[in-house]
Amino acid sequence: MRAKVGDKIVVSGHHVAEPDRDAVVVEVRGADGAPPYVVKWSDGHQGLYFPGSDASVVHHPQGE
Repeated sequence: MRAKVGDKIVVSGHHVAEPDRDAVVVEVRGADGAPPYVVKWSDGHQGLYFPGSDASVVHHPQGE
């Protein structure tokens, strides 16, 4: 997984009716966009995140 500041990480729900979670990458700590990431979750919490296989990156468009 590769991400940059401003990208969104979406974590799929694991159970029926469990919503997906999402966060915005605020800092990349790995080399060349690799994890870990400091993220701000949609509920306002911020923390260090090591993505699992249930996570995907939605790349932030350039220039925004």
